[in-house]
Amino acid sequence: MSRQNYTFTSESVSEGHPDKVCDRISDAVLDAFLSEEPEARVACETFATTDRVVIGGEVGLSDQDKLKDYMGKIDEIARACIKDIGYEQDKFHWKTCEITNLLHEQSAHIAQGVDASGNKDEGAGDQGIMFGFATNETPELMPAPIHYAHAILRRLAEVRKDGTEPALGPDAKSQLSVIYRDGKPVGVSSLVLSTQHLVEDLSSEDIRNIVAPYIAEVLPDGWLTEETEWHVNPTGKFVIGGPDGDAGLTGRKIIVDTYGGAAPHGGGAFSGKDPTKVDRSAAYAARYLAKNVVAAGLADKCTIQLSYAIGVSKPLSIYCDTVGGNGVDNAAIEAAVAKVMDLTPRGIREHLSLNRPVYQRTAAYGHFGRAPDADGGFSWERTDLVDALKSAL
Repeated sequence: MSRQNYTFTSESVSEGHPDKVCDRISDAVLDAFLSEEPEARVACETFATTDRVVIGGEVGLSDQDKLKDYMGKIDEIARACIKDIGYEQDKFHWKTCEITNLLHEQSAHIAQGVDASGNKDEGAGDQGIMFGFATNETPELMPAPIHYAHAILRRLAEVRKDGTEPALGPDAKSQLSVIYRDGKPVGVSSLVLSTQHLVEDLSSEDIRNIVAPYIAEVLPDGWLTEETEWHVNPTGKFVIGGPDGDAGLTGRKIIVDTYGGAAPHGGGAFSGKDPTKVDRSAAYAARYLAKNVVAAGLADKCTIQLSYAIGVSKPLSIYCDTVGGNGVDNAAIEAAVAKVMDLTPRGIREHLSLNRPVYQRTAAYGHFGRAPDADGGFSWERTDLVDALKSAL
């Protein structure tokens, strides 16, 4: 039997964290190309440091003239992201930082393995393993530590950007240690929050007084007690933040982006990759399937693994591991998910409508546990397979 009483910790980082600045820019580039052509191919990486942003990778459009036009828009796209995040520091300012665009056309050798041709279906953009996870410990069917770590930073970003708390800066990190009793989250044993501040002489106590009401607002009632340990800006002053304080790179926050360490991870990052790349699309599909398994009451927790080979359309394997529920055999669930969803790269893209410019919004505060948007964003968070899964068993 799995442990029922324990403490588990997850962390989140804000949209102003250096790595998240890079994820945002990479996904904004992706959205721009998908806006022009739903079948655009993008693998965009971003690096950021003091006064500089470097963007590289490969992109592809069917119209080469349009490809050249979009190459000229990269500078504008990057500056818009930095401005929206809120960076106007002396050594990292959206107006003045140097943007270097090193994007180039997609490799023809990769394209020939991935693209559909003749009677060959579209293949996976790379080999790899992808995991999806869901648990009934929160209404969003997410692990509580990562879900609430995200919620804290998202709320602080809201009050920073609407002017309610102008002393807060864009760069921040949170960490929650959540107490579990009888397998359910019941409280917070310790909370860590480091946030950049724009007023230089604020103490750690001053920052705690600013952020504490918002933290209490997003956590469930009773989770913060007199025994909860608080560590707010534990190193003291935090004025220099973002890429000026530490270099950033696309794809370095893969655990923050997914389940906070509560589930396995295949190792692939998401941001800047178009949905032919199964690192992204199959991870979304695996979450979608796992969430629907739990929503259907087939398990309290569900892990789904998918595996692919580059250029091959069908998954090489489907694996399911469940805890709790009504005793449905894992092998039966594996067979059922294959019936209710086409798990080829094209099948995933079409089922979840992934060829849309909906990715920039995923770049911070997690790719999972978010409400589906009317325009198709976070489509992998729907629970519309419940009846189909029950029928397939």
